[in-house]
Amino acid sequence: MSGVRDLDVQVSVGDGEPLVDASLLEAAVRRTWRAEGRGAGEVSVTLLDDEAIAELNRTYLDRDGPTDVIAFAMGDAAVPVGDVYLGADQAARQAGEYGVALAEELVRLTVHGTLHVLGYDHPDGPERVTSPMFVRQEALVRVVLEESDLV
Repeated sequence: MSGVRDLDVQVSVGDGEPLVDASLLEAAVRRTWRAEGRGAGEVSVTLLDDEAIAELNRTYLDRDGPTDVIAFAMGDAAVPVGDVYLGADQAARQAGEYGVALAEELVRLTVHGTLHVLGYDHPDGPERVTSPMFVRQEALVRVVLEESDLV
């Protein structure tokens, strides 16, 4: 896949039958990175089950239970580095609740986590869906889905 030069992306979708093609999540990271005008960097995306993401949530965010996405930004503004963890089981529940394909929800969460790595943040609560980050996220999700022929 052609992409942003000097951007290293690793995607781990787990063992066995993958829930999503890793190249789709890689494309989501690369499209987000390119749209934000970024060059060098590193991003890893890892799908986790409820138990594993709940442990990260508890250990690093002091929150109980599984969640949909956790992102850790490292590096600096010039060369961002980050790890994005997707709660695959939670994503599947959300996809059902929102009436979208699991692949779409995983793209959404990948874009969301990548935006966090790049310094975006959003408020909690209902105003979250009108925040600049959310608006940017949804625009990027549409582009990734169009480019991948999922829409």
